Amino acid sequence: MATVTGSGAQPGLTDCSPAAATAPAHPPQSVLTDAGDLLRALAAPVRIAIVLQLRAADRCVHELVDALDVAQPLISQHLRVLKTAGVVQGERRGREVVYRLADDHLAHIVVDAVAHVQEGK
Repeated sequence: MATVTGSGAQPGLTDCSPAAATAPAHPPQSVLTDAGDLLRALAAPVRIAIVLQLRAADRCVHELVDALDVAQPLISQHLRVLKTAGVVQGERRGREVVYRLADDHLAHIVVDAVAHVQEGK
């Protein structure tokens, strides 16, 4: 039988009562929804590879096709998803569109996820 401490909790167990919680304030539902949408946009292996490429340098579609050995229509489709999610931005230069990451935070998310997986192998 466990010994009861002064607070009534068992030794070694954390008190999960609301008063004991020190978690940050819960973000609004709209923020959580947007964060989920962003993570879904990053959830495809080709899109992860695109983010890693764009982390190194701005690239146009044909450079991504060559670097990733993926068909041009598929690269364009993935770029469209990333652009809609606000992950990448495109700038027209003549006949080409050059893509870049919209924010360095996004590269950190991807790099950290890849590093996490590689640590476990």
